[in-house]
Amino acid sequence: MLTDLGISLPVLAAPMAGGPTAPNLVAAAGHAGSMGFLAGGYKTPAALAEQIAAVRGDGVPFGVNLFAPNPVPASEEDYRAYRDTLLSEADRYGVHLPDTPVEDDDHWAAKIDLLLADPVPVVSLTFGLPHGDVVAALRAAGSMVVQTVTSAPEARLAEEAGVDALIVQSSAAGGHSGTFTPTRTPPEVPLPRLLRDVRADTRLPLIGAGGISRPADVAAAVGAGAEAVTVGTSLLRTHESGTSAPHKAALVDPDFDATVVTRAFTGRPARALRNRFTDRYEPIAPCAYPAVHHLTSPLRKAASSAGDTGLIHLWAGTGHHDAREEPVADTLARLAGES
Repeated sequence: MLTDLGISLPVLAAPMAGGPTAPNLVAAAGHAGSMGFLAGGYKTPAALAEQIAAVRGDGVPFGVNLFAPNPVPASEEDYRAYRDTLLSEADRYGVHLPDTPVEDDDHWAAKIDLLLADPVPVVSLTFGLPHGDVVAALRAAGSMVVQTVTSAPEARLAEEAGVDALIVQSSAAGGHSGTFTPTRTPPEVPLPRLLRDVRADTRLPLIGAGGISRPADVAAAVGAGAEAVTVGTSLLRTHESGTSAPHKAALVDPDFDATVVTRAFTGRPARALRNRFTDRYEPIAPCAYPAVHHLTSPLRKAASSAGDTGLIHLWAGTGHHDAREEPVADTLARLAGES
């Protein structure tokens, strides 16, 4: 897979929706001999098209990540109860929370149409497994299709759908889990063991993800059957990252000494730095995506602008303290054992 794309560095840059993965981060990864993925999640098709054009102009290999629809609808009762609980937080920042659940598919069809009309080298998919016809159409357009999986059974389903490769994501990963069953939190299986489990069921190329913050983690993943790894948290503090200043600081703040998997921010399992919001609201947050994401979004934006790390969704993997303030190229080379 890597040689087909002209990639020489087996440490790829993961897509991080919401700002961290800016086009210049993807371009920097490509110029370093690696490859990055634009984060298509939460963007309009027009905004994604602009970012594709910007990276394509740099002449580097790159991919685009999309959230495949896999909704867990919110009941009016659960939604209203959670909204009412959050109103005191919203009132402090003067923001309005949506009165009724917002259920959307993140412009899925329009983004697929965009990628069929203007193909990119790689399309990666997460959150769910699209119909095989979508996979076939993307491949026919000339894109390599890579599916995120969190277990061997998911890997088997992805292979049956016709994908070219798998991103095998362990529970140690920061941000959202790519699990096909978001009502259940994936078990905490170490990445090497998960890779071996998946490798026993498929011969597709594997890319390891989750908790990779040191060269030894890369070596362990490759030794367990991965062709490459992809890292996100390790890049959050890099010069090219679009991560907010409060988030960057929190990653290495000794007061943030633990991560938790929580549905409190979006209604879907995601690993973040433990803070006041996760402590207070995780026990009562409904499993309802994307409704909870849209519910808390105004509050999270206001808290981020105010630097309120007690309320921000501080996505982070278990190795967050190893993230360094340095160029993307330096991080990728260091993790690959080349510096």
